[in-house]
Parts: sequence; C-alpha cells; structure tokens
Amino acid sequence: MANLLAQRIEETLRPVIGTVLATVSVDVESKRIGKTPDSIERADLDAIADNLIAALRLVVGQDMAVAAAQKVRELA
Repeated sequence: MANLLAQRIEETLRPVIGTVLATVSVDVESKRIGKTPDSIERADLDAIADNLIAALRLVVGQDMAVAAAQKVRELA
C-alpha cells in the first residue's frame, strides 16, 4: 500500500498517462531512488520528478513530461 504522498503522485500522473501507468511509474521511480511507495517522503520529490521527465518523455513528449514533473514537485 502506497503512502499518502505516493497516492498524490499517482493522482497527479493519472490524467497524463492513465491509472495503470501512473501506479507503475510511482513504483518504478520509488525503486530507482532506493525506496518503496510506502517510504517516499517530500524530500524525494525532486529526484522522482527528475526521473519522471526521462521516463514520461517517450510516452507523452517532452513538454507534457516536464509539466507532469513540475506538478509532482509542487506536492512538496
């Protein structure tokens, strides 16, 4: 079960990439920084957002990836 912050990240990403990819993205990006969706904290948002740009760019394009990452950063 993801913590509240992970759930908010998923909610932020859903309109951009859909429910399934949003959940997978939170899981993958959490692991990429050495954490789980349960253990991510506000201090991790910049690293997660930076990684999301690279990951989402292939799916939604650079501009949408940057916009989604900015929304994730703003959750802090």
